[in-house]
Amino acid sequence: MNDVFAQSAPITVESAVRSHAIALSFSKNENDEFLIEGPSQLVSQIAKHFEVILLDELTFFSPTGKAGELFEIPVSATDSETERIYLVGLGGKILASIRLAAAAVGRKVRGKNIQVFAACTDGVDELHAFAVSLTLGSYVWNLKSDKEIKSPTFFIATNDQETLDDAVVIAKAICTARDLVHTSANIKNPAWLADQAVQLGKEFGFDVKVLAGKELAQFGGLRAVGNSSPKPGPRFVELSYQPRNSKKNVNALEHVVLVGKGITFDTGGVSLKRPYDTMIAMKSDMAGAAAILATLSAIAQLQPKVRVTALMMLAENALSGTSQRPSDVITHFGGTTVEVINTDAEGRLVLADGLAYADANLEPDYLVDIATLTGAATLGLGRQYAAMYTRDNNLAKELVSIGEESGDRVWHMPLIDDYQDSLESDIADFNHTADKAKYSAGSVTAALFLEKFVGERRWVHLDIAGTARSEVDAGENAKGGTGFGVRLLTDWIMSL
Repeated sequence: MNDVFAQSAPITVESAVRSHAIALSFSKNENDEFLIEGPSQLVSQIAKHFEVILLDELTFFSPTGKAGELFEIPVSATDSETERIYLVGLGGKILASIRLAAAAVGRKVRGKNIQVFAACTDGVDELHAFAVSLTLGSYVWNLKSDKEIKSPTFFIATNDQETLDDAVVIAKAICTARDLVHTSANIKNPAWLADQAVQLGKEFGFDVKVLAGKELAQFGGLRAVGNSSPKPGPRFVELSYQPRNSKKNVNALEHVVLVGKGITFDTGGVSLKRPYDTMIAMKSDMAGAAAILATLSAIAQLQPKVRVTALMMLAENALSGTSQRPSDVITHFGGTTVEVINTDAEGRLVLADGLAYADANLEPDYLVDIATLTGAATLGLGRQYAAMYTRDNNLAKELVSIGEESGDRVWHMPLIDDYQDSLESDIADFNHTADKAKYSAGSVTAALFLEKFVGERRWVHLDIAGTARSEVDAGENAKGGTGFGVRLLTDWIMSL
């Protein structure tokens, strides 16, 4: 539903005054003096055009200089459409504070049919971060029948068209993920989500294969969860990207495989969630699958020289006469048997099938799964960092660094082998939820369970239970789905 994306504009006062609003930025130097940022000639021309002394106007508001602080100055001129100038604080001018500043501008004008000219930052990384966060701050989602959807148009003063184009690709992909997460579960069943993948594949040029019904015979975890809602039932969706003109040497390219949890609604099954209001946000339980689908849509446009395969594990965890039961034993792809202890720990069951399929059939150089998996991850890290598990310390350092730069931040968590015995079962190869009374660390033991299905691959598990959904309307995020993971995965794949 979000059609708000940035366009480039000449760095001229003539371009600026054609917009309804102009966004400029300010910062504080080491002497605690405030400075108006941006191209100095342009800033002085804007001030002259509207006969305003910007620093005096800024001082009037008693600014603190923190990132995202925003002040509005009414202006007018006979030859201009501009009605206001926004001054937004850049804080320490690091990427995180630039994202906050951009989101503040986006939020200020979201839901308004106005044009905004922005000359707030320069530099490749800064421009990219600003353009993406500007879009995210202005994001709106609703299905109200009587409300006209209004959107601002952003014009960013820059000569760097390539960087802005890449930023728009990322912003659109994140908004795609958000739209999918926000869609209500009475619309968004596994078949519907598979159809969205098919449509995006046609639009952006990646291949899509969908398996359903008898074709899922080997996917014991996906069927055990998804057959609780027999119509339309679970889906396995395989998305494949390879660079254009790469058929002759495709096997020489590095191969990244992404596996995403796609539970379109999670009641908890027979192990019903309690109290009931914990279910309200459970249309978000497919955020991992949404993230990898949106990532493929971005990758197909950015054309990195790698192969990428994404596996969307789609099911609804409903409560019905065909629901799996605690004490059931299921056989995953590849033959591993698992004793089900709690049917509300369904995400790892569908991911296990995807990971085992990837290990057996796809020869990945990197195997990454992403899922709203455990409440324990949220308890441990809150909603600002995703929990990352891998035994590859060098890869972990890369992802931590890319996460800090992109805004999708991750924290390297330990895979504690002392906890392995909690996954033992008397009747199957493993149980899938571990003994909480024994070790408590639910996010760690869930990762240890998934590791059983990855073979010897370079594997990363991203538990995004805290970061995939915002419970408040603030900063880059409207309340609801955040699109977490799209920036991290896209930037990392581009770095390969």
